[in-house]
Amino acid sequence: MSAREGAEAKTQDCKENEENRKAAPKNGKLAGLEGDVDLQFLLQGGELTKVKSDSWQKKRFYKLQEDCETMWHESNKIFKKSNTFSIDDIDSVRQGRGSEGLLKYTDDSLEECCFSIIFKGKRKNLDLMASSPEEAKMWVSGLEKVITHMDNLNSQQKSEHWIISCMRKADKNGDNRMTLKELKHFLRQINIEVDDTHATMLFEKCDTSRSGTLEGDEIKQFYELLTYREEIEVIYEKYALTDGQMSAADLLKFLKTEQMESWSVEDTENFIEKYEPDQTAKQKKHLTKDGFLRYFSQEKGSILNPEHRPVYQDMSQPLNHYFISSSHNTYLMEDQLKGPSSTEAYIRALSKGCRCVELDIWDGPDGEPLIYHGHTLTSRVLFKDVIKAIKDYAFKASEYPVILSLENHCSVEQQKLMAHYMTSILGSALLTQPLGNEMPSALPSPQELKRRILVKGKRLNKLDAAFNNNNTEDVDSVSEEDEAAEVKENDQKTKPKKSKIKLAKELSDLVIYCKSVHFNSFEHAKEKQAFYEMASFKESKAKNLADNSASAFVHHNMDKLSRIYPAGSRTDSSNYNPVPMWNAGCQIVALNFQTPCKQMDLNQGRFLPNGKCGYILKPMFMRNPDFQFDPNNLTKGPWLRRKNLHIMVISAQQLPKLNKDKPKSIVDPLVRVEISGVAADRASQQTPHINNNGFNPTWNKNFQFIINVPELAIVRFEVEDYDTASANDFIGQYTLPFTSMQYGYRRVPLLTKSGGVIPSAGLFVHIMALDG
Repeated sequence: MSAREGAEAKTQDCKENEENRKAAPKNGKLAGLEGDVDLQFLLQGGELTKVKSDSWQKKRFYKLQEDCETMWHESNKIFKKSNTFSIDDIDSVRQGRGSEGLLKYTDDSLEECCFSIIFKGKRKNLDLMASSPEEAKMWVSGLEKVITHMDNLNSQQKSEHWIISCMRKADKNGDNRMTLKELKHFLRQINIEVDDTHATMLFEKCDTSRSGTLEGDEIKQFYELLTYREEIEVIYEKYALTDGQMSAADLLKFLKTEQMESWSVEDTENFIEKYEPDQTAKQKKHLTKDGFLRYFSQEKGSILNPEHRPVYQDMSQPLNHYFISSSHNTYLMEDQLKGPSSTEAYIRALSKGCRCVELDIWDGPDGEPLIYHGHTLTSRVLFKDVIKAIKDYAFKASEYPVILSLENHCSVEQQKLMAHYMTSILGSALLTQPLGNEMPSALPSPQELKRRILVKGKRLNKLDAAFNNNNTEDVDSVSEEDEAAEVKENDQKTKPKKSKIKLAKELSDLVIYCKSVHFNSFEHAKEKQAFYEMASFKESKAKNLADNSASAFVHHNMDKLSRIYPAGSRTDSSNYNPVPMWNAGCQIVALNFQTPCKQMDLNQGRFLPNGKCGYILKPMFMRNPDFQFDPNNLTKGPWLRRKNLHIMVISAQQLPKLNKDKPKSIVDPLVRVEISGVAADRASQQTPHINNNGFNPTWNKNFQFIINVPELAIVRFEVEDYDTASANDFIGQYTLPFTSMQYGYRRVPLLTKSGGVIPSAGLFVHIMALDG
């Protein structure tokens, strides 16, 4: 019997599987996939081989639970807390031997039987092997369908989904009734501390049958009481002027007056037709309060301008006119002393839109070049395996060019092998010649370089040699221009002797638009540095230049690329603040992507708009040499567009519990709003904390900020759990450019430390910016 036939068969193997099959159609419908064979297969479950090493490959039973949002798996661990994981925790499903573990521990012949579940955050991949290629495809297809469905739910649907899921967990005996004790357990699950008197009052108010349990419409009434939002009610009543409901004209007035959005009457009628749940109201072209609430759960109701979600900027400018999302020590999963090196780290960075990755390459045994952090105990990964991973994942998140920043420490023979691997594996994607038939005078654009891979490194000759037979010695010496060789800042008189390495012509010829050179001074660069030559700066050197010669740095970056990297002393892979570097026009501001932190939040926020493509066009005054912009000394110019930013933090919804092991642990949330940008704009304000309410805390707290240079300002919302005895705990955050914010009443989604969306959580705010 095939896997597909087995999924549809109604055999009587055991009671548990029979219950799953009975539940399958219901849950399939719940997931919007009624009758889907792949979903039926997941609900029935099956045996998979879990792969951890050569010797640890064990069969385990996996299945999708009835809620269609949790995977259950068999485990032999005695003290394992949970045998489940949430579909929301899955980042992606990778078919084939697409993980480092499967490549290392399984045979090539099993390629079509293998797949990996990639989790969000730092959780390790789950490498699995099905008994046949057909079964593997069904697992991958079914999981992708459920993940896509969950991703496509709007915030309101996710909120309802989450609450119902918590209700189901609180119903301990599964009788679809809720006792007072179960109700108290449910309230703690959703992060509300309610005293016994209030819980009893809520229960008695809903228990109209006086049966001592809530069921059917009583649970529905309890849900409506619980999810009532006074702040939405107040806004709705102000504009619901047509028989107690919003007409299309009323909605239009709200959108123009409060939200500053330009909708037509037809737009509002279409919205009502699509999102109004009440059929009677829909026929009248009216919007009920439930329909109005759905506006805030759509993209149009979010704080991020929906017009800025896709690629919307001009992508035809020279490469140096863009900020470029860039990673440092990309191969590391953790710290720089003893952490693991992995191809997975490259896949994760590229999947986040990173467009410049670093490869630190050293001679390996058997003539195979290796990537690792030199002179440390970090593990090692084959150079060719990294190039294969880059080939497979370079353009999944973005079509715009990827730069390979090479830190080359290899012998000539292994350099030749590096060049061979890059040309043979990357093929036509690798840029090996300048574009066009004659020597260019400026860098090409991201648009011209779509789906191309560029190499940054040392080059033996000038670029114009590519047009005149490229007559160069096969091997010559160049300075070892790596991070460790950075000249100490302020040491202008005596420069230490730099180490030399021999460079193979085959590798040199692959460096086209990103030739590494040493930086001497801005004057020297202006006179001597070609447009395709670029310098790398240690963070302390870059900070010194950004602090003391910002205007000159901005002008240098108008026609040259600059790369900034963290100090070698950051052995814990911590990050520096990228904002001052962007303010100085630096394009390749490399950060440790493997380290969740505020600096990475700022990076994620900076590159959030423009399709998350990894390229953001610099403001015009940082591209035009006629302007003299200095971020530290603001004078009159097109950059100075003073705004009075008013932010009211109104409320939060469904903040996650931080300590799930302690049922009575409830968060005490506060919200901090921070502005990053030029020095004059940096500011931070916060709300007071709310005791014991993570479900629907309300602040109604007003903040005011002065923004002098809006095009460089970044706004960050952070929610913390207040602690009197120690540092506050992080709950969630959201960061975006000031110029990508929408005004009016807006929902702010919240992200985890590692940048994943917290499905049901959010802030409700009001934004207004007035010319100053």
